[in-house]
Amino acid sequence: MKIALMDSGIGLLAAATAVRRLRPDADLVLSSAPDTMPWGPRTPQYVTEQALAVAEAAAAHRPDALIVACNTASVHALPALRARLEPGVPVIGTVPAIKPAAAGGGPVAIWATPATTGSPYQRGLIREFAAGVAVTEVPCPGLADAVEHGDQEGIDAAITAAAALTPGDVRAVVLGCTHYELVAERIRAAVQRAGLPPLVLHGSAGAVAAQALRRIGAVPDQGAVAEGTVTVLLGGRAATLPEPALGYDEGRLLQAVGSAH
Repeated sequence: MKIALMDSGIGLLAAATAVRRLRPDADLVLSSAPDTMPWGPRTPQYVTEQALAVAEAAAAHRPDALIVACNTASVHALPALRARLEPGVPVIGTVPAIKPAAAGGGPVAIWATPATTGSPYQRGLIREFAAGVAVTEVPCPGLADAVEHGDQEGIDAAITAAAALTPGDVRAVVLGCTHYELVAERIRAAVQRAGLPPLVLHGSAGAVAAQALRRIGAVPDQGAVAEGTVTVLLGGRAATLPEPALGYDEGRLLQAVGSAH
Protein backbone atom coordinates (compact mmCIF):
# COMPACT_ATOMS: atom_id res chain seq x y z
CA MET A 1 0.00 0.00 0.00
CA LYS A 2 1.30 3.44 -0.91
CA ILE A 3 -0.28 6.72 0.23
CA ALA A 4 0.91 10.06 -1.15
CA LEU A 5 0.39 13.37 0.59
CA MET A 6 0.82 16.85 -0.83
CA ASP A 7 1.02 20.35 0.63
CA SER A 8 2.80 23.59 -0.03
CA GLY A 9 5.19 22.74 2.81
CA ILE A 10 5.44 20.74 6.01
CA GLY A 11 1.76 20.98 6.90
CA LEU A 12 1.44 17.45 5.53
CA LEU A 13 3.43 16.04 8.46
CA ALA A 14 0.38 15.67 10.72
CA ALA A 15 -1.66 13.69 8.21
CA ALA A 16 1.37 11.60 7.22
CA THR A 17 1.92 10.69 10.86
CA ALA A 18 -1.77 9.80 11.20
CA VAL A 19 -1.50 7.45 8.21
CA ARG A 20 1.67 5.96 9.67
CA ARG A 21 -0.08 5.22 12.96
CA LEU A 22 -3.09 3.62 11.25
CA ARG A 23 -0.99 1.57 8.84
CA PRO A 24 2.69 1.24 9.80
CA ASP A 25 3.16 -0.96 6.74
CA ALA A 26 2.09 1.73 4.24
CA ASP A 27 4.70 3.42 2.05
CA LEU A 28 4.41 7.22 2.18
CA VAL A 29 5.23 9.78 -0.51
CA LEU A 30 5.49 13.34 0.84
CA SER A 31 5.35 15.91 -1.97
CA SER A 32 5.65 19.66 -1.37
CA ALA A 33 7.08 22.81 -2.92
CA PRO A 34 8.16 25.15 -0.12
CA ASP A 35 9.83 27.51 -2.60
CA THR A 36 6.33 28.41 -3.87
CA MET A 37 4.95 29.32 -0.42
CA PRO A 38 2.83 30.87 0.87
CA TRP A 39 -0.24 29.69 -1.02
CA GLY A 40 -2.77 31.32 1.29
CA PRO A 41 -2.59 34.89 -0.11
CA ARG A 42 -2.20 33.80 -3.76
CA THR A 43 -4.84 33.69 -6.49
CA PRO A 44 -6.87 30.52 -7.02
CA GLN A 45 -5.14 30.12 -10.38
CA TYR A 46 -1.69 30.23 -8.79
CA VAL A 47 -2.69 27.76 -6.08
CA THR A 48 -4.18 25.40 -8.66
CA GLU A 49 -1.08 25.51 -10.87
CA GLN A 50 1.25 24.80 -7.97
CA ALA A 51 -0.99 22.13 -6.49
CA LEU A 52 -1.18 20.31 -9.82
CA ALA A 53 2.61 20.31 -10.13
CA VAL A 54 3.08 18.99 -6.59
CA ALA A 55 0.35 16.36 -7.08
CA GLU A 56 1.73 15.14 -10.39
CA ALA A 57 5.17 14.70 -8.84
CA ALA A 58 3.55 12.47 -6.22
CA ALA A 59 1.42 10.64 -8.79
CA ALA A 60 4.56 9.66 -10.70
CA HIS A 61 5.30 7.32 -7.80
CA ARG A 62 2.05 5.46 -8.49
CA PRO A 63 0.34 5.82 -5.10
CA ASP A 64 -2.93 4.11 -4.28
CA ALA A 65 -4.37 7.42 -3.05
CA LEU A 66 -3.39 11.09 -2.71
CA ILE A 67 -4.22 13.17 0.35
CA VAL A 68 -4.38 16.91 -0.29
CA ALA A 69 -3.06 17.82 3.16
CA CYS A 70 -3.61 21.53 2.65
CA ASN A 71 -6.75 23.54 3.34
CA THR A 72 -5.95 26.21 0.75
CA ALA A 73 -5.32 23.67 -2.02
CA SER A 74 -8.49 21.80 -1.06
CA VAL A 75 -10.52 25.02 -1.35
CA HIS A 76 -9.14 26.14 -4.70
CA ALA A 77 -7.66 23.15 -6.51
CA LEU A 78 -9.56 20.01 -5.52
CA PRO A 79 -11.76 19.89 -8.66
CA ALA A 80 -8.73 20.32 -10.91
CA LEU A 81 -6.75 17.69 -9.01
CA ARG A 82 -9.57 15.18 -9.25
CA ALA A 83 -10.09 15.90 -12.93
CA ARG A 84 -6.39 15.28 -13.57
CA LEU A 85 -5.81 12.20 -11.40
CA GLU A 86 -9.07 10.35 -10.82
CA PRO A 87 -10.23 7.65 -11.24
CA GLY A 88 -6.68 6.25 -11.38
CA VAL A 89 -5.68 7.86 -8.07
CA PRO A 90 -8.38 8.72 -5.51
CA VAL A 91 -7.90 12.28 -4.24
CA ILE A 92 -8.88 13.09 -0.64
CA GLY A 93 -9.24 16.75 0.31
CA THR A 94 -8.91 18.39 3.72
CA VAL A 95 -11.97 20.07 5.23
CA PRO A 96 -11.84 22.04 8.50
CA ALA A 97 -13.40 19.98 11.31
CA ILE A 98 -16.27 22.41 11.86
CA LYS A 99 -18.95 19.69 12.02
CA PRO A 100 -17.50 17.72 14.96
CA ALA A 101 -16.54 20.94 16.75
CA ALA A 102 -20.10 22.31 16.46
CA ALA A 103 -21.55 18.98 17.62
CA GLY A 104 -20.19 19.79 21.06
CA GLY A 105 -22.52 22.78 21.26
CA GLY A 106 -19.93 25.54 21.20
CA PRO A 107 -18.88 28.22 21.50
CA VAL A 108 -16.36 27.44 18.73
CA ALA A 109 -13.42 29.36 17.27
CA ILE A 110 -12.02 28.59 13.82
CA TRP A 111 -8.36 29.49 13.46
CA ALA A 112 -7.41 29.83 9.80
CA THR A 113 -5.28 31.81 7.39
CA PRO A 114 -6.46 35.35 6.64
CA ALA A 115 -7.45 34.24 3.12
CA THR A 116 -9.67 31.43 4.41
CA THR A 117 -11.14 33.44 7.31
CA GLY A 118 -14.42 34.95 6.16
CA SER A 119 -14.22 33.21 2.78
CA PRO A 120 -17.42 32.00 1.10
CA TYR A 121 -16.06 28.46 1.47
CA GLN A 122 -15.63 28.67 5.24
CA ARG A 123 -18.87 30.61 5.73
CA GLY A 124 -20.67 27.89 3.78
CA LEU A 125 -19.31 25.20 6.10
CA ILE A 126 -20.41 27.21 9.12
CA ARG A 127 -23.94 27.59 7.74
CA GLU A 128 -24.12 23.88 6.89
CA PHE A 129 -22.63 22.38 10.02
CA ALA A 130 -22.75 24.99 12.78
CA ALA A 131 -26.16 26.63 12.51
CA GLY A 132 -27.26 27.82 15.93
CA VAL A 133 -23.76 27.52 17.42
CA ALA A 134 -21.70 30.57 18.40
CA VAL A 135 -18.74 30.57 15.98
CA THR A 136 -15.87 33.07 15.88
CA GLU A 137 -13.59 33.15 12.85
CA VAL A 138 -10.05 33.98 13.93
CA PRO A 139 -7.47 35.02 11.31
CA CYS A 140 -3.90 33.92 12.07
CA PRO A 141 -1.59 36.01 9.88
CA GLY A 142 1.94 34.66 9.71
CA LEU A 143 1.33 31.51 11.75
CA ALA A 144 1.63 29.00 8.90
CA ASP A 145 4.83 30.65 7.62
CA ALA A 146 6.33 30.72 11.10
CA VAL A 147 5.54 27.02 11.58
CA GLU A 148 7.00 26.22 8.16
CA HIS A 149 10.31 27.88 8.99
CA GLY A 150 10.51 26.82 12.63
CA ASP A 151 10.44 30.48 13.67
CA GLN A 152 9.72 30.07 17.39
CA GLU A 153 9.33 33.77 18.14
CA GLY A 154 7.06 34.16 15.11
CA ILE A 155 4.96 31.18 16.21
CA ASP A 156 4.57 32.61 19.72
CA ALA A 157 3.65 36.07 18.40
CA ALA A 158 1.08 34.75 15.93
CA ILE A 159 -0.52 32.44 18.49
CA THR A 160 -0.65 35.22 21.09
CA ALA A 161 -2.32 37.57 18.61
CA ALA A 162 -4.89 34.95 17.57
CA ALA A 163 -5.60 33.98 21.19
CA ALA A 164 -6.38 37.64 21.93
CA LEU A 165 -9.09 37.48 19.24
CA THR A 166 -10.57 34.26 20.64
CA PRO A 167 -13.50 34.70 23.06
CA GLY A 168 -12.74 33.51 26.58
CA ASP A 169 -15.72 31.16 26.70
CA VAL A 170 -14.69 29.15 23.62
CA ARG A 171 -14.78 25.42 24.33
CA ALA A 172 -13.44 24.14 21.02
CA VAL A 173 -10.94 25.42 18.45
CA VAL A 174 -10.93 24.21 14.86
CA LEU A 175 -7.41 24.13 13.42
CA GLY A 176 -8.27 25.32 9.92
CA CYS A 177 -4.77 25.02 8.45
CA THR A 178 -2.74 21.82 8.46
CA HIS A 179 0.36 23.66 9.65
CA TYR A 180 -1.43 24.60 12.89
CA GLU A 181 -1.74 20.95 13.93
CA LEU A 182 2.04 20.87 14.42
CA VAL A 183 1.75 23.45 17.22
CA ALA A 184 -1.60 22.30 18.60
CA GLU A 185 -0.47 22.11 22.22
CA ARG A 186 0.96 25.62 22.08
CA ILE A 187 -2.40 26.82 20.78
CA ARG A 188 -4.19 24.97 23.57
CA ALA A 189 -1.97 26.55 26.22
CA ALA A 190 -2.63 30.03 24.83
CA VAL A 191 -6.41 29.70 24.68
CA GLN A 192 -7.18 27.56 27.75
CA ARG A 193 -8.70 29.62 30.55
CA ALA A 194 -8.12 28.74 34.19
CA GLY A 195 -11.11 27.17 35.90
CA LEU A 196 -12.81 26.15 32.66
CA PRO A 197 -13.11 22.60 31.25
CA PRO A 198 -10.25 21.42 29.02
CA LEU A 199 -10.28 23.01 25.59
CA VAL A 200 -10.99 20.63 22.70
CA LEU A 201 -8.90 21.03 19.55
CA HIS A 202 -10.22 19.72 16.23
CA GLY A 203 -7.69 18.97 13.50
CA SER A 204 -8.21 17.14 10.23
CA ALA A 205 -5.25 14.75 10.08
CA GLY A 206 -6.92 11.71 11.59
CA ALA A 207 -10.07 12.10 9.51
CA VAL A 208 -8.29 12.42 6.17
CA ALA A 209 -5.99 9.48 6.98
CA ALA A 210 -9.00 7.30 7.77
CA GLN A 211 -10.82 8.50 4.64
CA ALA A 212 -7.83 7.66 2.45
CA LEU A 213 -7.89 4.09 3.74
CA ARG A 214 -11.63 3.83 3.14
CA ARG A 215 -11.28 5.09 -0.42
CA ILE A 216 -8.87 2.27 -1.29
CA GLY A 217 -10.79 -0.40 0.60
CA ALA A 218 -8.23 -0.76 3.38
CA VAL A 219 -8.77 -0.87 7.14
CA PRO A 220 -6.63 0.41 10.00
CA ASP A 221 -4.12 -2.12 11.28
CA GLN A 222 -1.95 -0.50 13.91
CA GLY A 223 -0.32 -3.83 14.62
CA ALA A 224 0.94 -4.26 11.05
CA VAL A 225 4.66 -4.78 10.61
CA ALA A 226 6.29 -1.34 10.54
CA GLU A 227 7.95 -1.78 7.18
CA GLY A 228 6.53 1.22 5.34
CA THR A 229 9.01 3.55 3.65
CA VAL A 230 9.02 7.36 3.36
CA THR A 231 9.86 9.17 0.11
CA VAL A 232 10.28 12.96 0.24
CA LEU A 233 9.84 15.15 -2.83
CA LEU A 234 10.61 18.88 -2.78
CA GLY A 235 9.63 20.65 -5.96
CA GLY A 236 9.34 17.27 -7.62
CA ARG A 237 12.89 16.19 -6.75
CA ALA A 238 13.95 13.48 -4.33
CA ALA A 239 15.10 15.04 -1.07
CA THR A 240 15.08 14.70 2.69
CA LEU A 241 12.75 16.37 5.14
CA PRO A 242 13.56 20.08 5.51
CA GLU A 243 15.45 20.96 8.66
CA PRO A 244 12.53 22.86 10.27
CA ALA A 245 10.40 19.69 9.99
CA LEU A 246 12.69 17.99 12.49
CA GLY A 247 11.69 20.54 15.11
CA TYR A 248 8.33 18.79 15.41
CA ASP A 249 7.52 15.35 16.81
CA GLU A 250 5.82 14.38 13.53
CA GLY A 251 8.89 15.25 11.49
CA ARG A 252 11.23 13.35 13.77
CA LEU A 253 8.99 10.28 13.63
CA LEU A 254 8.89 10.27 9.85
CA GLN A 255 12.63 10.90 9.58
CA ALA A 256 13.24 7.88 11.83
CA VAL A 257 11.02 5.76 9.59
CA GLY A 258 12.88 6.94 6.50
CA SER A 259 16.27 6.33 8.10
CA ALA A 260 15.24 2.81 9.07
CA HIS A 261 14.74 1.99 5.40
